[in-house]
Amino acid sequence: MTNNKRLLYFLIAVFVLLLIPLVSMQFTSEVNWSRSDFVVMGALLVGTAIFLEVVFRTVSKRDIRIALVALILILYLLIWAELAVGIFGTPFAGT
Repeated sequence: MTNNKRLLYFLIAVFVLLLIPLVSMQFTSEVNWSRSDFVVMGALLVGTAIFLEVVFRTVSKRDIRIALVALILILYLLIWAELAVGIFGTPFAGT
C-alpha cells in the first residue's frame, strides 16, 4: 500500500467517525454536539491519524512500531475520555 493511500484511508475513517454523531443528532435528542465539539473531535482524530502515519512512515522495526501505535491510541483514548467526562478533573473536562 502506498503511503498516500494509507493517509487517505485514515482521513476517510475520520470523516466516517464524525458522521456518526451528525447522523445520530438527526434521530435523537440524546446526542447534542455543537460545532465546536465537531471541530475538537475532528482535530483530535486528524492529529491521531497524522501521528500514526508518521510512525508508519518512519519506524521500520515491527516491535517499536506496535508499541508506538499502542501509545498513540492510548493517549487518544485518554484525551477523549477527559474531554467527554472529565476522568482526571482538569479544566478541559467536558462536565
